[in-house]
This record gives sequence, structure tokens and C-alpha cells, in this order.
Amino acid sequence: MKQIFTLATLVALEALRTRFFVIIILWLLIGFGFALFIGQITVIETTAYQSSLLAAFLRLSAVYIVSLFVITSMVREFQDNSVYLWLSLPIPRSMYVIGKFSGFTLVALFTAILFGATLFLFVPYSQVGLWTLSLLCELLIMTALSLLCALTFHQTVQAFSVVLGFYILARSIATLQLIAQGSLNNSQLWINQLINGLINWLAILLPSLDRFTQSEWIVYHTGSIDNLLEVVVQTIIYVILLIAMSLFDFYRKNL
Repeated sequence: MKQIFTLATLVALEALRTRFFVIIILWLLIGFGFALFIGQITVIETTAYQSSLLAAFLRLSAVYIVSLFVITSMVREFQDNSVYLWLSLPIPRSMYVIGKFSGFTLVALFTAILFGATLFLFVPYSQVGLWTLSLLCELLIMTALSLLCALTFHQTVQAFSVVLGFYILARSIATLQLIAQGSLNNSQLWINQLINGLINWLAILLPSLDRFTQSEWIVYHTGSIDNLLEVVVQTIIYVILLIAMSLFDFYRKNL
């Protein structure tokens, strides 16, 4: 536990040294200014428009910033050979991965709290709390995936491209499944049947990120504990799976 705590503390200090939270504040100011602008141009349901667009902006910004921070931090470790220094010490590789993930989790936690606090201006605290916890779960999945991609590719562009593709696909897989069921399910062409089957398999394998951090909770106040429990269960499953894949890939490398 001491090794994990040390690595997590170093990640948090890295976030402070690289002015990560300054970027967070800048994005908050941009989002708040965007919400004020929307409030000036809308005629009806101003608060609903402001809160929904601000929530969507903050969610995408949080995923983008946290994922990019995780990837650049790990790529830097490989480029300046810090990872070899750590592995030369009596630290198991599993402790190194878990310690890094714990540090990135702290960064994701502070990001979710700061972004969620902005919505208190428009939405009741209970819905903001559900939205913030759901955002944290979403960030944990993306953090674990970013860590896996960084350990696998060691390059920022390749790793972030995979993370971005995963996020877009996981967010839209339910829509793609509905489209496939409507237009391809009745087709007799083998290629259409193949595409339909592939989409169904992807829907099983990917997390249902469209159920996470829904703007509907912010606008119509429909979020409930049941929604949060579903999100938490999916987060636990996919985080454990992604961390296990990271450990498998990290242990098989000849470092």
C-alpha cells in the first residue's frame, strides 16, 4: 500500500506541476461563458438549454482532458526511461500499474467534482450529485482504457486515437444497433447479416456509455439511484477487465 500511495502522490504532483488544474479552470470558464451566451439567445426554457448544453460540454471536456493527461503522462515515462527506473526497484509491476491508476483516479475525481459543481447554478443538488458520480465512473473507464493504450502503444497519437474511437463507438453503439435492427435485420444479403451480427457483438462487449452522465437527468431531473447502480456495476466490471488487460500486456513486455 505504501508503494501505491507513493506512485499515486507522484501522479497528483505531476498534475500540479503541469498546470493540469489550470486547464480545468479554463475549460470551466469557457463552458460557463458558453452557457451565458446560450441564455442570451434563447427565448423559452433558458435554464434547460443552458444546463443541457453545459453538461454535454463538460462531459466531453472531462473525457478529453483526463484521457489525454493519462496518455501523455505514461508516454513521457517511457520516453525519459522513468519506467525502467521504477522497475529496477523492488516494486512489482502490478503495484506500478495499480499505483499509477490510483493517481489518475484522484485526478479524475477532482475533475468530476469541479465540473459537477458548476451545474449547481442551474440544477438541484440531488441531480448534480448523480451526474457527478456518473461522470466519475465514465472517467474511470476512460482512464483505465487510456492506461492500457499507453502501455501498449507508447505513442500519444496512436493511443489517443484508439481511446477516442472507443469512446465514440461506446457512446453510439445503441443507436447503431437500432439502425441495424431496422434496416439490416430483414435483409437476406450475407454482408448485411454480417454487419448486423458484428454490431450486436460490439454492443455486448462495449460499455453502454450512452447510459452514463445523461443530460436528461440535468434537464428533466429524472436521475435515480437505479440509474447510478447500473452505471457503477458497469464501471466495476470494465475497470477490472481493462486493468487486468494492462497487467497482462505489461508483464509480457521485456522491459
